[in-house]
Amino acid sequence: MSVSTYSLSIPVFLRGLAVLSAILAKAKIHATENAIPLETLFNARLAPDMLTLAGQIQRVSDTSKNAVGRLTTITAAGFPDTEQSFEELEERVHKTIAFLETVTPQDMEGSGEREVAINLGKLKYTFTGTEYLLTFAIPNFFFHLTTAYDILRNQGVPVGKIDYLGTSQAAA
Repeated sequence: MSVSTYSLSIPVFLRGLAVLSAILAKAKIHATENAIPLETLFNARLAPDMLTLAGQIQRVSDTSKNAVGRLTTITAAGFPDTEQSFEELEERVHKTIAFLETVTPQDMEGSGEREVAINLGKLKYTFTGTEYLLTFAIPNFFFHLTTAYDILRNQGVPVGKIDYLGTSQAAA
């Protein structure tokens, strides 16, 4: 039995976004308990040439919803990168989850063979839908999710491996 692009993407993205939502909630509690302004977390970054926490969350959102747009005929929800507060970042995560929850397996039928072209300045890539999903979209999604986790951890938020893995039966 083959694995569908739906099962490789939507549940994975939803789970990752749920993890992100949970660690953002922990970050908010940590900030309140330690009198840390939320803007400090919002603007935190691991290195000067890396995106802030806000930028990482925007990329997690964009990668997941744009993957749907590239793999299907569904127009990806458009969220401008204009968040100015921690609460707006949380809302973006919730809106992304709501959008992804509208996608059905039928919406993604045949998307594994669909041609996906990506233009990143001078770099241009052409993939099949499955190649795009497995070698570009999912790794990019987890890069930004992991970096958001790392920023919060670096800022003293008490998150650990189980927070990142979530409540999966496979977490060990």
